Amino acid sequence: MELQFSIIIPVYNRPQEIDELLQSLTKQTYQKSFEIIVVEDGSNLKSDEIVKKYSDQLNLNYFFKPNSGAGASRNFGMQKATGNYFVIFDSDCIIPANYLVEVEKALTKNYTDAFGGADAAHESFTAIQKAINYSMTSFFTTGGIRGSKKAVDKFQPRSFNLGISKNAFETTKGFSMMKIGEDIDLTFRLWEHKFETQFIENAFVFHKRRATFKQFFKQTFAFGKGRPFLNRKYPKTAKITYWFPSVFILAFIFSMLLLLFNVKIVALFFGIYFTILFVDSLLKNKNLGVALLSIITTLIQFTGYGFGFLKGLIVTE
Repeated sequence: MELQFSIIIPVYNRPQEIDELLQSLTKQTYQKSFEIIVVEDGSNLKSDEIVKKYSDQLNLNYFFKPNSGAGASRNFGMQKATGNYFVIFDSDCIIPANYLVEVEKALTKNYTDAFGGADAAHESFTAIQKAINYSMTSFFTTGGIRGSKKAVDKFQPRSFNLGISKNAFETTKGFSMMKIGEDIDLTFRLWEHKFETQFIENAFVFHKRRATFKQFFKQTFAFGKGRPFLNRKYPKTAKITYWFPSVFILAFIFSMLLLLFNVKIVALFFGIYFTILFVDSLLKNKNLGVALLSIITTLIQFTGYGFGFLKGLIVTE
């Protein structure tokens, strides 16, 4: 089958991000034609003028629709697409020049009806964005499942960097109406229909993520809160490792309380762990400030996800 790519980009009130993303797509080394569909999800800050700016460089289609959320907007874009393989990006991504070349190479060698890739930190990112990227992708925080092929068993693609065939989309009907975890939900339904997924290591994107600590906390809290719902919906997919952030942050709080009684042994283990994080981030980012911030973002990540997970266990709506 000859691959015909349609890139789907939902956007909500982020014209500056779309500008950077489309600029990066003008630099693709992929020699075949591909289309780009931008779906404006009821934004007040519209991106139509930004899209128009690139109309002579890219095969672009722009659609404005009432606000319904990212999942529904992705489905809308795939319904409008003319290709046979859809690639979905979040609007806060910058795409490396060889992205589509690497995807085609991987799918030609080992075709699957869905794939995902890693995210990395672009040199232009702020120190906080680089620290967040480290916390989300490091072996010492998430097991490296979002950034390393060696850490991947059966990969669950994430919607910021996801590919799905037209056939798989039509069979599964795409994303559900879930606001959080809709990409994981889609993966589980793909597996139920016997579609295979894969991790394409070289198909990474530069993902900005949330730019402030508060936004990052809210995002990880939502992720954690959504996981118990997915565990209840797909009980065979539940893993003991999903409890780790909750156990970690409760143990950390306990270690701080023990210090009031001059019991230091538990806190010592956390001190060693954070030292390892600092050194690893310093080696990867070559920046002292980013390394220090990586400790903070890791604590925020575990706190947000951990307490979100616990709330998701209690609140079942």
